[in-house]
Amino acid sequence: MNYHKVSFLASYGLLQQIPPSSRIEIAFAGRSNVGKSSLINKLFNRKGLARVSAVPGKTATINFYDLDDTVHIVDLPGYGYAKVAKTEKLRWAELIEGYLNDESRDLELVVLLIDSRHPATRLDVEMIDYLIETEKPFVIALTKMDKLNKTDRQKRLASISNEIPCGGDITVIPFSAETGEGVDVLKEIIEEIASYDDGSEGDTLNAEA
Repeated sequence: MNYHKVSFLASYGLLQQIPPSSRIEIAFAGRSNVGKSSLINKLFNRKGLARVSAVPGKTATINFYDLDDTVHIVDLPGYGYAKVAKTEKLRWAELIEGYLNDESRDLELVVLLIDSRHPATRLDVEMIDYLIETEKPFVIALTKMDKLNKTDRQKRLASISNEIPCGGDITVIPFSAETGEGVDVLKEIIEEIASYDDGSEGDTLNAEA
């Protein structure tokens, strides 16, 4: 798969604006300021592909990107940022829930980002519960790993499984947009999904809990 052949497609602020799936989709979700834009930019080695903002909660749309005419990368709005109007929170929730609840979409995987520097939040746990209950395949990307020293890193990787539902059964990928840790692992997962969807032989990714 050519990771240099990636382009922005469109942003949608309302659920009814989103067209039907035309490619398999891999969605990226997580709290505001968890590093979704940085992860996407690092994954495709394109600094300006996804806009990185210093203001949490800035991504208020669902953004679609095309990867090699094969996969659509879907950047969902960040959740959990308090300093926005209630109407905006409701709109974001409708976007996220509406997209994830749409059974007609060709959604093959959700990559849920959690900040490695902090325990999983209530909203993170609720998202994991939802993904498990709806049987959506997902993995967790533990972001900003470069911010931890060796001791804290070991403690964090050991504790995450106790903070989330079915923690021992969920794939957790340590990730850093600074060092590139985890990039190759995510690329392998994307390629496996793409090859399986094409009907190629190979094991299915078992990322669900």
